[in-house]
Amino acid sequence: MSFDLLVKNANLPDGRTGVDIACRDGLIEAVEPGISADAGNIIDAGGKLVSPPFVDSHFHMDATLSLGLPRMNQSGTLLEGIALWGEFKEILTVEAVVERALKYCDLAVSQGLLAIRTHVDVCDDRLTGVEGLLEVREKVKPYIDLQLVAFPQDGLYRSPNAERNLLKALDMGVDIVGGIPHFERTMEDGARSVARLCEVAAERGLMVDMHCDETDDPMSRHIETLAFETQRLGLQGRVAGSHLTSMHSMDNYYVSKLLPLIAEADIHAIANPLINITLQGRHDTYPKRRGQTRVPEMRSYGINVAFGHDCVMDPWYSMGSGDMLEVASMGLHVAQMTSRDAIRYCYECVTSHPAKALGLEGYGVEEGCRADFVLLQARDTIEAIRLKATRLAVVKAGKVIATTPARQSQLELNGRPGSIDPADYAPNEG
Repeated sequence: MSFDLLVKNANLPDGRTGVDIACRDGLIEAVEPGISADAGNIIDAGGKLVSPPFVDSHFHMDATLSLGLPRMNQSGTLLEGIALWGEFKEILTVEAVVERALKYCDLAVSQGLLAIRTHVDVCDDRLTGVEGLLEVREKVKPYIDLQLVAFPQDGLYRSPNAERNLLKALDMGVDIVGGIPHFERTMEDGARSVARLCEVAAERGLMVDMHCDETDDPMSRHIETLAFETQRLGLQGRVAGSHLTSMHSMDNYYVSKLLPLIAEADIHAIANPLINITLQGRHDTYPKRRGQTRVPEMRSYGINVAFGHDCVMDPWYSMGSGDMLEVASMGLHVAQMTSRDAIRYCYECVTSHPAKALGLEGYGVEEGCRADFVLLQARDTIEAIRLKATRLAVVKAGKVIATTPARQSQLELNGRPGSIDPADYAPNEG
């Protein structure tokens, strides 16, 4: 028997070690120790981690890599970022959107990031971002699963043509219905927008992913409405609430009511650690709020929590490199999830949990799954986050599409090793 690709001696995220992975015709045919077979390409993992690819459940690709255009965000706030984007999108071109998005997708592949859900602004009457990202989605289809969310950035009712544009974007082929209820002019309009957008999704058989309560205001409670509408319209499992940062300011008693409602509605919760630790709490002196939703508490209720990168070098965030391990690291630090089990959970928040939220089929390193995975310079998921591990090889459909040399430092120290691999400097424990 001959395979297209055979990976030998791999560790897996579930703790299995010394496993071989055999791939043929774009699928994983076997995951077991000691596979003896010919293969067109054989990779010795050397006891390093083979993981399913990273998944970014929340991004803004129409704005990525536009830092400084038309100017910098001086206050660092969400609202100035929105105002800046409003200025910039007036001069945006399809060609510029496509160029920057493809450049970011190159970076994503190098980081083992092979599935991205991106929100695209539909409040530009020209639908420039929509047109550009529909083109990008087709171009990157062989190597990135790219989902597009029709996002009324300026508010469904606050922006005069937003609903018309959103429906047109969906007709053009955008996948998912988005919203931003907390940015409407009144709480009532916000609740009304949630109901209308969920109805649109139900009518069209689409998923919903809504920017929800991205604010420090504890009275911003649109997630409650989203949970209700999800149940009313039978959308369970198809709805995500992104950000949910008002929850970090809410009264604990109210949250004790809210979390069961989210769990009952089977809503996916998407936190964005890098962005919200930066944008939230800007009006605080000290103590400063952390700016991240209640991840450990959601975990205890069985809510599917995913982490998103959100932005890379754009009007809202001047940093970022497409590294979902950096996202996971920030998430665990902000949430103080430092137990061994909690760190493993944070790894799942950038792999299997967002894959579930996006509805990705054939995801995982198991027999019958798509042959998409990443070889990391780490022995396990904890070490991968700690080291922001190098992606030694990125595999899509059983073919290696990116490689990076192993990180190794050369030393000139008397009586000490001549070189070190950071993955070798860790305690031998699970």
